[in-house]
Amino acid sequence: MRFRVRSECKCANASEPSRWVETALLPKGIPGTAAVGLSCVWHNLEYMDCSWRPGENASSDTNYTLFYWFDGLKNHKKCNNYSMDRGRCIFNLSFPNVTNTYPAISILIRDDSEEIRPVCASKNPTTLVRPATPRRLTLSKVNDEIYVEWSESDTFPENCLSYEVKCRNGDTTQIIQVENNYTSIPSVDPNSKYTFQVRAKPKPECYSSKLSSDWSEEKSIGEKADSTFYLVLIVTIPLIVAVSTIILLVYLKRLKILILPPIPDPREILKRMFGEQNEDSQSCAKDDSANAYDRLIKEEEIHSLILTETPEYANSETENR
Repeated sequence: MRFRVRSECKCANASEPSRWVETALLPKGIPGTAAVGLSCVWHNLEYMDCSWRPGENASSDTNYTLFYWFDGLKNHKKCNNYSMDRGRCIFNLSFPNVTNTYPAISILIRDDSEEIRPVCASKNPTTLVRPATPRRLTLSKVNDEIYVEWSESDTFPENCLSYEVKCRNGDTTQIIQVENNYTSIPSVDPNSKYTFQVRAKPKPECYSSKLSSDWSEEKSIGEKADSTFYLVLIVTIPLIVAVSTIILLVYLKRLKILILPPIPDPREILKRMFGEQNEDSQSCAKDDSANAYDRLIKEEEIHSLILTETPEYANSETENR
């Protein structure tokens, strides 16, 4: 805490006031043990999400506790919804009347031990506002125009949110600024597919926040590409190319044989010629020997016939004797 004091005369026009005299009252605790990096976001004017990091000199078993209060709140409140890492806490935050002007909120983070130095911060809620993601995105198409509509948040005052519409058609993406929860896209291609997303932003005249909501889920309208057709093309085209290549190679090989027949090897021709002559001589020799043998057999047969045959009159004379 810092204190400043100066003096001045009761008559304002009599003299200038004195210089400020300043003094500070340091908090208890070891330096470097206080929580650092405090960051808070007010989600959809419903709950505050605050996160921080432990001090560099704080022990691992330090348990920080968050308290908050603001003008109009009778007593300070303690945040009990801590995350597992003990560096984040979420608490409901709402004001009695929905208005564009909110009181500053004070946040204290400390530990029960006196060795841990506390830290206190004052936040302007209007700088921490983040709208919720738009829901129920609907698309409709009439002639050559697409109508886009989505639901509004019930927690924001009227006309305090603006919107961004992301329209994607093929490789083309455009961002459209919209003041209401609907818009239209004229002159669309009836044979194309259009994909839309929407996010909300606080208007500067209502809030000082620069935070935007997350993009909504994608919704598409128009002709959808058939993935099966592309899959068949991916499989069929390489197969056709492979088969065509094989057929072409076989055809070229046959065509090469017809145009450029193989040259015979002279050695093979000579071998064949001399081989046939040898075979002819051998066959002739075999034929001569076979003929001689046949003649010999015939002569023997003839000779045997001559020896064995006798005339009839010789036999009769023999018998008479």
